[in-house]
Amino acid sequence: MSEVVIAGIGQIPVGEHWELPLHTLSSRAILAALGDAGGLKPQAMYVGNFLASVVSHQANLPAQLADHVGLTGIEGITAEAAGASGAAAFRLGYLAVASGFVDVALVVGVEKVTDVIGADLETAVSLGADYDFECVPGMNSKAAAALLMQRYLYEYRPPRQAFGEFAVLAHANAVHNPNAMYRRAISAGAYEKAAMVASPLNLYDVAPYADGAAAVVLTRAELAEKTVRHKLVRVSGSSSVIDTLALHDRSDPLAFQAAAYSVERACRKAGILPQDVDLFELTDAFSVYAALSLEAAGFAKRGEGWKLAQEGALSLNGKLPILTMGGFKGRGNPLAASGVYQIVEAALQLRGEAGANQVAQARRALVQTLGGPASTAITHVLEAL
Repeated sequence: MSEVVIAGIGQIPVGEHWELPLHTLSSRAILAALGDAGGLKPQAMYVGNFLASVVSHQANLPAQLADHVGLTGIEGITAEAAGASGAAAFRLGYLAVASGFVDVALVVGVEKVTDVIGADLETAVSLGADYDFECVPGMNSKAAAALLMQRYLYEYRPPRQAFGEFAVLAHANAVHNPNAMYRRAISAGAYEKAAMVASPLNLYDVAPYADGAAAVVLTRAELAEKTVRHKLVRVSGSSSVIDTLALHDRSDPLAFQAAAYSVERACRKAGILPQDVDLFELTDAFSVYAALSLEAAGFAKRGEGWKLAQEGALSLNGKLPILTMGGFKGRGNPLAASGVYQIVEAALQLRGEAGANQVAQARRALVQTLGGPASTAITHVLEAL
């Protein structure tokens, strides 16, 4: 299989873009990525999107998005894997280039949640869960995360405020990210005083839904070297794994098994161990997910993921930096687009272009995106060339 590299990246600020249509959000990210790639022309576009057909009343996204950036005549496919849709699109692009099916692939993750408001948005997001046995009885994503946190507190007895370390870290890192939605630090005291959303989950345990678009251009190294002037980033490992959809069907809800298998397989493909990476962009859609993801990846024992945050090991100058540009919590969570934002942010680190948030001597990154509570887990290993 061919060596696949990230030749170009693009993103727009995450936020509430009420005035912009879906295709404008994506066009800005796509054009930025194509420009960064030195004008490489893609033969295929893979779009990660979760909600457009429901909240924006728009399906057949590749045809619409390609048309607005002058890329008609290429192949186009939409990938849907709930919150992991952007990561799924990236995996499709990686496989297309690695197999030799295309020379250049364009990946875009886009979501526009402000086309609906309030309960209608939460209803749409709940489509990623088991409709018959979770949604109909009234379960939504926040309630599911609250159940996981409550079980975690019961099983392992950590101090309740321990989860606040993830939110404090995310917001601190978002301060210097120009594309983050919340560029303001929070204190541990503010976390402890935050209102409850679904007990024991409070406001700062939940990443805010937002609009956003990010794009990546993938190609073979020998092609990128002819047009690209910046440092290249290699995709050295990739894996996608699913678990049972409903939490009640799992023998151990606190074991994110798909996340564990996904890390193991991606690292095996890359020929490394998880401990060989310099940073980990994980999914912190809810703070309890961060702890469970660290444990699933093997960075902490079961029930001890929260300790890494308390010990300072996860800060930018720590042993394993996470959420280096603010994560879902500080940057905002544009759902399907989040997985592509993670890739873009990791690429910036490996290119040495992360500014004040630069992780020193970052050479290898682990990036994992979850759809739901690890119902889908997609992991990539990226390396600087």
